[in-house]
Amino acid sequence: ICCDIVVLIHRPYAQTDDSHCCRFCPSAPACGSSRYTLALLSSYGFFVVYSLRVNLSVAMVDMLNNTHQSNHNHSGTVCPGRADPAVRKHNHTASVYNWDSETQGWILGSFFYGYILTQVPGGYLAGRFGPKWLMGFGILGTVIFTLLTPVAADLGAGYLIAVRVLEGIGEGVTFPAMYTMWAAWAPPLERSRLLTISYIGAQLGTVISLPVSGEIIFYLDWTYVFYIFGAVGLVWFVLWAFFAFDSPNTHPRISEQERLYITSSLKNELSTSASNIPWRSIVTSMPLLAIVVAHFSYNWTFYTLLTLLPTYMSDILGFSIQQNGFLSALPYLGCAVVAVLSGQIADYLRETRKYRTVIVRKSFTLIGMIGPAVFLVAAGYTGCDYTLAVTFLTISSSLGGVSASGFNINHLDIAPSYAGILLGITNTFATIPGMVGPVIARALTQQNTIEEWQIVFYIAAAIDLFGAIFYAVFGKGTVQSWAIHTSFSHAD
Repeated sequence: ICCDIVVLIHRPYAQTDDSHCCRFCPSAPACGSSRYTLALLSSYGFFVVYSLRVNLSVAMVDMLNNTHQSNHNHSGTVCPGRADPAVRKHNHTASVYNWDSETQGWILGSFFYGYILTQVPGGYLAGRFGPKWLMGFGILGTVIFTLLTPVAADLGAGYLIAVRVLEGIGEGVTFPAMYTMWAAWAPPLERSRLLTISYIGAQLGTVISLPVSGEIIFYLDWTYVFYIFGAVGLVWFVLWAFFAFDSPNTHPRISEQERLYITSSLKNELSTSASNIPWRSIVTSMPLLAIVVAHFSYNWTFYTLLTLLPTYMSDILGFSIQQNGFLSALPYLGCAVVAVLSGQIADYLRETRKYRTVIVRKSFTLIGMIGPAVFLVAAGYTGCDYTLAVTFLTISSSLGGVSASGFNINHLDIAPSYAGILLGITNTFATIPGMVGPVIARALTQQNTIEEWQIVFYIAAAIDLFGAIFYAVFGKGTVQSWAIHTSFSHAD
């Protein structure tokens, strides 16, 4: 009743800030709650998702037959190799392959050709049939194909590309499904906290899988990278099957206090019609276009580093496989820490009503995109100063974590009922950098010189800067009229 009265006074057309409603609603404790349990479980899920996505980046360094490469030094600008403090126990029996840089680019980018196919369908299917099993089976499928990766690689590059495409198809539904789930689970004033906890698993998956993959390869061989992380994914699926539920109303063990708190806070934001999707309003929405542009731009830098940072560490800075995995993880460790802190700060600013949602989202987006662009370009001019290069790359990715509370969760601000579909749309465009970025980067760096990598970094920084400015101009922070269907709303 409290929320209904506040909404009628402050938001008769669903156009004002979320805080007018939920600020006055009684909350439920966070500790031991079902919503935070879901946040942790989904975080584990995204840990699996990103572990399976990035482990190939490290494994690729050891999958290649580098005997012919060691006989030549591309130019004087390539840094001298750094001594490996440990003696390599190189008695592995795994195969190595003679793939050129172009083939490597296609293999690293092939995942995203499958990933892009299930973005919008994932959001639609999650809203239609429920997000729990869609996400569960999507990740399970990726796990199965990950376990088949060594066999596919032995059969040939084409088979490996096909397997990676199928992995992408499975993972493509995960983010749209989870956004649909959070639309029913996340109270408006806890969105930044819950979603940063949930999606920090993606960063942790990168942070942990990169160095662990290096250690696995060092002591075993590259095939075990896929077997071990595949087993971790199977454990997650069992936990998800038993402890995740589509909504508070379908959760058998949630407290009544928490159920009422969540459903009351979302009552006047969620559409009552799941079948009548306002597609025309969605595709013509300028706030959504702003998210699309920002998401695309941010992911160009993110995916370029995600797939090629181990290659840069190895071919340019000369780090060994063990050093490579650890140092490649540092930028994502910083990103994970900053993402959690930014989520706390963003929700604090909104709770105190000092700043409107749109101001918070735009500010965090600008910091989280312009900052990384500056330090990425700077990293290209560090020469062979290993410490400075790693420091700048770490700062660049760390600042990117600020955007986790910016455009990255803005879908839930402008259309919580269709958040899964909106995420599917934005992630479709944001997947394109993952498809073409590695191919373009490897095409530009065939000689592996620092000057070539500077061009790669300049391109990523310019795209980042454009996306930040576009979002700052056209982004919004309120529920759009077409996204809510009630007796007092102006809908399509």
